[in-house]
Amino acid sequence: MNHEQADMILMECEDHMSKTVDVMRKEFASIRTGRANPAILDRITIEYYGAETPLKQVAAVSVPEATQLYIKPFDRSVLKAIEHAIQASDIGINPQNDGVGLRMILPPLTEQRRRDLVKEVEKLGEHAKVGVRNVRRDGNEHIKRLSLPEDDEKGYLQDVQELTDTFVKKIDEEVKDKSEDLLKI
Repeated sequence: MNHEQADMILMECEDHMSKTVDVMRKEFASIRTGRANPAILDRITIEYYGAETPLKQVAAVSVPEATQLYIKPFDRSVLKAIEHAIQASDIGINPQNDGVGLRMILPPLTEQRRRDLVKEVEKLGEHAKVGVRNVRRDGNEHIKRLSLPEDDEKGYLQDVQELTDTFVKKIDEEVKDKSEDLLKI
């Protein structure tokens, strides 16, 4: 019975670690590279019928060119609200209102801005590693509470450590890839 519980703990650890990496990937997607990516608008919400609503629920976002985004609201009455929300955000791009939608032209990133974004990526990677290590700690505590024979316990703790190493390596690779992508001109 205890071995089944230990196996379940291992599966839960892997699941939680995987979700931690997925969250980091989503955060990476909202960091702007030299190419237009609709994900940079994911954090923007507008007031729509009295509720804070994500931008992608009230407008279609397209990429007409490599350095442009075009936002066309489903309801024209929210065009101004979307424009103000984008201007108030930390994206740093002023949208151009053409009466039907908003065109956002992404300026080329400066060398300093690229370096700042790489630091932000590294910080997000560190947060993800902390999350993975917290899952490891919790998994180890649960396994120790099962009162398994010493050799079995040691084996399961080793399995949790191997999972942790695998996910930390995955995080390092993703951080490296995103950083290289940001530094490309």
